[in-house]
Amino acid sequence: MLRFVPNIVPLSIINKKTMTRIGLLSDTHAFWDDKYLKYFENCDEIWHAGDIGSVEVARKLSAFRPFRAVYGNIDGQDIRRLYPQTNRFTVDGAEVLIKHIGGYPGNYDPSIRGSLLVKPPQLFISGHSHILKVKYDKTLDMLHINPGAAGISGFHKVRTLVRFCIDNGEFKDLEVIELADKL
Repeated sequence: MLRFVPNIVPLSIINKKTMTRIGLLSDTHAFWDDKYLKYFENCDEIWHAGDIGSVEVARKLSAFRPFRAVYGNIDGQDIRRLYPQTNRFTVDGAEVLIKHIGGYPGNYDPSIRGSLLVKPPQLFISGHSHILKVKYDKTLDMLHINPGAAGISGFHKVRTLVRFCIDNGEFKDLEVIELADKL
């Protein structure tokens, strides 16, 4: 005889790993915008690709979600004491490498080129240029993302953020968010 037992969840649902949702930004240059939190509300982690500009920006982001960052060329000793120049880690089956000054596929900065050639991650993230770019490097079998600049300092005309998901080593659902024009 079959009987219905309410509030029982199948093990296949309990054991299913969900993907990790990432909010990515760079080059805030000490500028804070409450929209960062709005757009990263559904993210599991926030990553910053350098030129944070102030400990206060880092504190607000890290108080909101788990936070990973690297320091950039404009960051002072207060930021450099908290975050590394290069950050390599694994999330949901994907190896990630973040460095502020990194270049692009075919034109990587000499300070990171050797590391990329010896052991390329699945995802390389850089900032610095203030130019949003998402490009796949076929030679190194690696995705490169530069989220552009979220702050108001610099030559860029539009401030940008990036959101994406990592699902068992695969990158999915990448979104570019354009914030209001520079103030």
